[in-house]
Amino acid sequence: MRVLPSPCYVFSDTHLGAAPGDVERKLLSFLRHLSGRAGSLVINGDLFEFWFEWRSVIPRPAFRVLAALADLVDADIPVLWVAGNHDCWGGDVLRSDVGVNYHVGPWIGELAGWKTVIEHGDGLRQVEDRKYRRLRTVLRHPASIWAFRHLLHPDFGSRLAAGSSHASRTYQARDGGRGLREVAMAQLAANPSVDLVIYGHSHVSALEQSDAGSVYANAGSWMSRPTYLRVDERRIALMEWTGSAEGDCLDARDRRAEKALT
Repeated sequence: MRVLPSPCYVFSDTHLGAAPGDVERKLLSFLRHLSGRAGSLVINGDLFEFWFEWRSVIPRPAFRVLAALADLVDADIPVLWVAGNHDCWGGDVLRSDVGVNYHVGPWIGELAGWKTVIEHGDGLRQVEDRKYRRLRTVLRHPASIWAFRHLLHPDFGSRLAAGSSHASRTYQARDGGRGLREVAMAQLAANPSVDLVIYGHSHVSALEQSDAGSVYANAGSWMSRPTYLRVDERRIALMEWTGSAEGDCLDARDRRAEKALT
């Protein structure tokens, strides 16, 4: 799936399993609202505080939200899930049983007519994330995944993962999101044909247009505040879910004119 129809909705960093219960309730309300309205949906990582697939077991906090996502897929709404640092161990359950396009690494394609690059954002800062990149290589190695699946009971493995999650419920990037913003702007400058770069991870919402008219966007953390992006052929908006028909618009940017008219 390299084309996501308009309008496309994007959210990230819900951290279900660590977030308060009302976070899931608001998310379920939002997902149910999308049926018949959305052209596509993007989950930009860390939907869950911890996600792992054993042979016949999945984490308990996933059940209701995965069912809602399966309903969207059944309604012919494409769902792209870009893996984050907390849910990077997805597999057959997500792809076959739920039906989402679960994608590890950067996604490059057309989103509501915008040429777009989507990444969760973990490990992208060159200096600050150097140690994390080394750790990520170990955690995502096939041998580590095999050992976690076959040598640890799911209950123990889940507790172990929850205990090492570094308090995601209060997390916000220490640099206020500036590091990812700099990475995004450098990427846009190096690739003039790209209209839109979307990151998550920092838990800091952003919507900024470059001098050339391309846009860096971050939906922020749904766990902290139920914000999301809505993208159509001409406009990208940072929205907040209020339970109403379309939510409240917090900020918006128009697509650069020469692109929107072609």
